Amino acid sequence: MVWHPVHLASSLPSVSPILRLPHGFCKGTSEEAVRNLGGSVARAILESKKFAVRGTYGAFLVTNFWEHFSKEKEVCQGKLVADAAKHLGMKHVVFSGLENVKRLSVGKLEVPHFDAKGEVEEYFWSIGVPMTSVRVAAYFESFLTTWKPVKASDGDYYTLAIPMGDVPMDGISVADVGAVICSIFNSPEEFVGKAVGLSAEALTIQQYADVLSKVLGKDIRDAKMTQEAYEKLGIPAAEEIANMCHFYQTRPDRDVKLTRRLNPKVKSFSQFISENKAAFKGI
Repeated sequence: MVWHPVHLASSLPSVSPILRLPHGFCKGTSEEAVRNLGGSVARAILESKKFAVRGTYGAFLVTNFWEHFSKEKEVCQGKLVADAAKHLGMKHVVFSGLENVKRLSVGKLEVPHFDAKGEVEEYFWSIGVPMTSVRVAAYFESFLTTWKPVKASDGDYYTLAIPMGDVPMDGISVADVGAVICSIFNSPEEFVGKAVGLSAEALTIQQYADVLSKVLGKDIRDAKMTQEAYEKLGIPAAEEIANMCHFYQTRPDRDVKLTRRLNPKVKSFSQFISENKAAFKGI
């Protein structure tokens, strides 16, 4: 988890060094202990040489479920920072959040890395911290790793195995999010207390495959994989990703027009792949 303190200098925010809570910080911490730790953690942050809190206007917070695969730890870390932000009287926190899928589906669907961020979102607002949640679409960077095209066993072509059916999936490059965050900090009157869905564009899996085919000069197709088949692939977090795609099929709010207003230079998927062709060298 990282916390970027923000100071306002003229009209633009400047970002101070990062405070990182250690990987095992919340291990074995009860919910009651988390609540009670708020003041002491805030005081520790106040005294930290890494974190210039005097005159701090706000902070940009990112929690990382994939560091430990623990919903409980992610919620713990987020709540600790929420308590510290309240103690410090911050004017604006921007949190990289997501929907609480378990709550929205009344327990029918769980996506822990979404649900944890959703709980943290709710906690920030419940204790009165001025916060904006940015709900970022699927990362284009995943096509360089987890969702990289795989050569088909029955022919000279490649497939994309993402269980979305024919429903468009929103996406964006991580590198384009920073400019959006700066724009949000510059317009607190518009964004405090709101959740903002970010997306560069929404494409079907076949459309993603078509872009890859054109840029890479290869035959790449949608594998038309079901969620059930994806769960059986045996890859890390297969069920988690399948459930995420199930939720994506409900088309959660991701606003392409707003994203492009906040960052006019946001890249399309085609631009992103063109800039990262080297990652597909082995194809």
